[in-house]
Amino acid sequence: MTDLAGNTRVQSRGEETGSAAAVVVLCGVQFVDVLGVTVVVTALPRMLADLGGTAAAGTLVVTAYAMFFGGLLMVASRVGDRLGHRRVVLGALALFAVASVLGALAESVWMLASARALQGAAAAASVPCALRLLTTVVPEGPVRRRAVAGWSAAGATAGASGFFVGGVLTEIVSWRAVFWLDIVLAAVLAAAIMGTIPRDHADASGVRVGWRSSLLLIGGAMGVVAGTTMLGEDTWRVLGTVVTALGLLATGGFVMLERRSRHPLVERAAWRTRGLRWGAFGSFFATATTSSSVIVATLYLQDKLGLTPLRAAMLLVSFSILAVVGSALAPRLVAMLGWSRSMGAGLGIIAAGTLVYAVWPQVAGIGLAAAAGGLGIGITSVAANDMGTTVDVHLKGTAAGVLNTAAQLGAAVGVAAIGLVATATQPRVAWLVVVAFAAGAAVAAAASRVGDRERDPARRVPLRPRP
Repeated sequence: MTDLAGNTRVQSRGEETGSAAAVVVLCGVQFVDVLGVTVVVTALPRMLADLGGTAAAGTLVVTAYAMFFGGLLMVASRVGDRLGHRRVVLGALALFAVASVLGALAESVWMLASARALQGAAAAASVPCALRLLTTVVPEGPVRRRAVAGWSAAGATAGASGFFVGGVLTEIVSWRAVFWLDIVLAAVLAAAIMGTIPRDHADASGVRVGWRSSLLLIGGAMGVVAGTTMLGEDTWRVLGTVVTALGLLATGGFVMLERRSRHPLVERAAWRTRGLRWGAFGSFFATATTSSSVIVATLYLQDKLGLTPLRAAMLLVSFSILAVVGSALAPRLVAMLGWSRSMGAGLGIIAAGTLVYAVWPQVAGIGLAAAAGGLGIGITSVAANDMGTTVDVHLKGTAAGVLNTAAQLGAAVGVAAIGLVATATQPRVAWLVVVAFAAGAAVAAAASRVGDRERDPARRVPLRPRP
């Protein structure tokens, strides 16, 4: 195996046991960070009721996490290279715990949104560094493939658990218990990491951190999301217009800086890879459409249909369960259709499922629509990630960062934009807007021909042998 200092040696039985423990702990980091995305969804109506917040203001509670998670992912991995990945993960868990205390004690929506933003920043720092540690402490070959599969499974399980855990805690105790649970999980993980993961060595030589690009990226996302949210409130409409404009300017500044910088946040060779561009496209629209639809459905179920947080959680958990099913089916679908058509099919399923929300906004219809959305995002995400990470070896880390960033920012922007539509009109109109976006993205993805086996033999997706 390769140790954290980069030395190659034979792994003993005791070290195999230690590696297994390390994998479990590091997958736990992934579990907690992904849990943080979904655990507040079913608790959101109670949060807003207790803190006197509107549905528009509540958008920030959900999107703040994704904004900072996506905006800081790329720069966080480089910080890990400079300071040491183990040290960064431990620092991130400490920040996550502090932010959770702030959330548990929140007395306003803005204080709650600030806590979520800090949690998102902590998740951005811990996820890439934990994955880097996992691929370092585990030897190459089947063992590492199983470890990476476990990492993916931890994320999928956390996504499915978040709806249920948030609903149960809110129903039985209080929504504040969600944040107290985060504190306990962060403390347990920090202790486990100190006991199982050896120290790694920082390497500041040749590692440049693109702080300016990252700040412009997150400033752009924050401006667009916060500004769009303010547009839903009459008293904040003028300020919302200004903030949105500033966000768009920051986004433009990010693009210009990346083009001119000698050391861009995203390597230029990565942007020139067509598969990565379309993979990021699929990742963005998959989360933008499904996250926004589920948030609108959560508010609708509890505010309009009168469901308790627990019943809403049990209904929406079908989304995450079918996402796991879609992820399992996706490799065979990609083998048959290729990347672009598979991604188009996944986005098409999302569009069809969202249409069910609009035409059948009752308990059974919403459950069916959530399940279809989960199936669609499972297929789309696997196809997009497979497409986007088929790059040269030295670009794989950058590609993974780009894909994850696109997914998180897609969730933030989608929830903000569709939340504004739902506030200004009604949920059915918002869902129909999502249908239009998902259908358009499906057509564009399918027409891209990336990975089309007939037209591009060089990128042919090999058929997998039948079991």
